[in-house]
Amino acid sequence: MAAIPPPEATEDWWRSAAIYQVYVRSFADADGDGTGDLAGVRGRLPYLAELGVDALWFTPWYLSPLADGGYDVADYRSIDPAFGTLGEAEKLIAEARELGIRTIVDIVPNHVSDQHAWFRAALAAGPGSPERELFHFRPGRGEHGELAPNDWPSQFAGSTWTRVEDGEWYLHLFAPEQPDLNWTHPVVREEHENVLRFWFERGVAGVRIDSAALLTKADGLPDFVEGRDPHPYIDQDEIHDIYRSWRAVADEYGGVFVGEVWLPDSERFARYLRPDELHTAFNFNFLACPWDAARLRTAVEETLAEHAPVGAPATWVLCNHDVTRTVTRYGRRETGFDFAAKAFGTPTDLELGTRRARAAALLSLALPGSVYLYQGEELGLPEVEIPLDRIQDPMHFRSGGTDPGRDGCRVPLPWTAAPPAAEPWLPQPEAWTHYAAELQAGQTDSMLSLYRTALGLRRSEAGFGDGPLSWLPAADGVLAFARPEGLVCVVNLAAEPAVLPAHSHVLLRSGPLDGGGRLPQDTAVWLRA
Repeated sequence: MAAIPPPEATEDWWRSAAIYQVYVRSFADADGDGTGDLAGVRGRLPYLAELGVDALWFTPWYLSPLADGGYDVADYRSIDPAFGTLGEAEKLIAEARELGIRTIVDIVPNHVSDQHAWFRAALAAGPGSPERELFHFRPGRGEHGELAPNDWPSQFAGSTWTRVEDGEWYLHLFAPEQPDLNWTHPVVREEHENVLRFWFERGVAGVRIDSAALLTKADGLPDFVEGRDPHPYIDQDEIHDIYRSWRAVADEYGGVFVGEVWLPDSERFARYLRPDELHTAFNFNFLACPWDAARLRTAVEETLAEHAPVGAPATWVLCNHDVTRTVTRYGRRETGFDFAAKAFGTPTDLELGTRRARAAALLSLALPGSVYLYQGEELGLPEVEIPLDRIQDPMHFRSGGTDPGRDGCRVPLPWTAAPPAAEPWLPQPEAWTHYAAELQAGQTDSMLSLYRTALGLRRSEAGFGDGPLSWLPAADGVLAFARPEGLVCVVNLAAEPAVLPAHSHVLLRSGPLDGGGRLPQDTAVWLRA
């Protein structure tokens, strides 16, 4: 494996980085209580270094009642005891950095937990108090205030308002346990800038910003009108002033931002990536795209075009802690992703999905910019249909039980073929034993070996990462593009085997070529021209 350059040697590391998402609760359980922890992550740092990633993005590890998987934060400056301590987090950050792996933490600025000290104080203080000004408390409508203050649709199913004992209502775009903060209040802004400094001073290299386009709300919180522009709580213009002030904080420490920005308008999306705002943002267009050559090419072209005016690198991701796992999604009749389309009992061809996921891995790793890898994708893990009595995700309950929720992609990882020492917090299927990391490490054709080899080549071979892309002539259903230094990627989604362009040698393939040296359907290859 190529030597890992020290973090200080690559100032713009984030432009080409391979970043691994760690969902701590499900990554590795060191103390045998069924829940992943920081000690488990520390114990697996050699695995992550061998995998070849440049950074780890940790979903929220803070003190939380876990009403929404940790995205209901009670204290941004402390680690949830189920995961460990602040001291352990500091050791993890330092030990990872010694291996050339940086740390990115998750900040959730739109809302806090209803157990946060601010919200508890607001409930106790009552209507009209300064404490309530930190949130969106309002009197209700109707003769006795029995109706919600407005009709905004929730990001989860159900109402965006909950009434408290004194009759006022508070806003929560997500679950009732996640009250929205009032970002017009200077104390809210000051607190979050201080939280950023707190973590940068502990050695983190970057911050992922949850629900980054939702912070600011329209004056007066007017009713929602379908199609009205601007939206009353998504992508308000005032939000950019917040991120400009955050960027000034990050620049003090050389830190970077990646925003979770779901926006269909490419021009407005690009505004978040101006030089004085966020460094990068997640590319959900590519993530949600079906396994279709024409649509994938369009997604790539649109992504590169929307990033070009602001000079920001694109990001590529196939799956995350909210999205159906890749091998499952690609094995279904409908291979795109849409939250509204999730349903129980959807048939899946895992053999087909795995073949496509292997090809998609080489596609995403060859595209210009940085790439994010969700834990377990390197093992080829499928989505799990969780038994009804074990589901924990609020999306399921707020849908009235029709939405299976997101727990299926959050099942704890299988490290060994042996059963877990303790029952995991989400059930691990018996069939997962053959996905175990210890088994795959010794199999040259395993998904883990494919990712290790691909990430190693991505780091050691010229042409990968940030930089230009040019499309090559190809048959219908085939994606072929060139990167610098003679690197070529070809992905065949057509029924007929594809003839490869002229090349000096094959760097890597997701599956075998046919007897004539052609690329079979649902297979990808990296070539050196």
